[in-house]
Amino acid sequence: MSTRRIAFLAACILTIWFQHPSPAADPVRVMTFNIRYGTAKDGENHWDNRKDFLIDTIKAFDPDLLGTQETLGFQRDYLAEQLPGYGFLGVGRDDGKEQGEMIALYYKQSRFEKLAQGHFWLSDTPDTVGSKSWDSSLPRMVTWVRLQDRKNPAASQILFVNTHFDHRGPTARLESAKLLRQRIERLAAGAAIILTGDFNSGEGSPPYKALFAEPDGKPSPVIDCYRTAHPDRAPNEGTATPFDPKKTTGSRIDWIACSRDWKVLSAQIDRTERNGRIPSDHFPVTAVLDR
Repeated sequence: MSTRRIAFLAACILTIWFQHPSPAADPVRVMTFNIRYGTAKDGENHWDNRKDFLIDTIKAFDPDLLGTQETLGFQRDYLAEQLPGYGFLGVGRDDGKEQGEMIALYYKQSRFEKLAQGHFWLSDTPDTVGSKSWDSSLPRMVTWVRLQDRKNPAASQILFVNTHFDHRGPTARLESAKLLRQRIERLAAGAAIILTGDFNSGEGSPPYKALFAEPDGKPSPVIDCYRTAHPDRAPNEGTATPFDPKKTTGSRIDWIACSRDWKVLSAQIDRTERNGRIPSDHFPVTAVLDR
């Protein structure tokens, strides 16, 4: 084969590679899922009637990191049993132990080494267990872990944070967003950030702006993964639903956020249904991230 021919083929290969680059070798798959508290009187949508479907939905996406909300102790343990290979962390918001809903998080132990963990409450006294402030109807909290990616040991550590803002108090949601932003900046300390949660706030709301906006030109520590992947807003981005797969026009209140050192490969609202049924009264939200 002539030298000119070899050069031509090499140029073609390089052109194809740059136009269609190979997928990321080790992207991080993230899911946030409000699973609806298991003692709710939901009739045909009671936890016992949908828990297997919910597990199937999680397994279908196969997250490396999973943040759940409205999780009671027996639900936390059921997910841990049904998702072998995941480490998990979750304590009750009322007493820091087993009382009250949890914002349990899960991480693949084969992928991540846990280096540190903790919780704080969304209040004026965040280190006081069970505390609440402002117009919050209930204690609300944050659970976090610091992880080392075994597949990417040279990369910075990951701070994985999960939360659930109050559903009634607008002041509480705003102040919670301010506190969360301050705390994750401090906790990250050089780590890449992944944040999941049910924020009970829509895009453009005061809590959304408090978390993502850039007052005085200071960049937020995180960006909105879904909006990064989908720059144009659409009418069917709602994530809370009364167990109705057709109710998709409300606010996008379930978010995944990440620090700017991540590349958002994709982000989706999972509309999985079976015969008109869905696994929770929130649609799970997913993101695939690389760095």
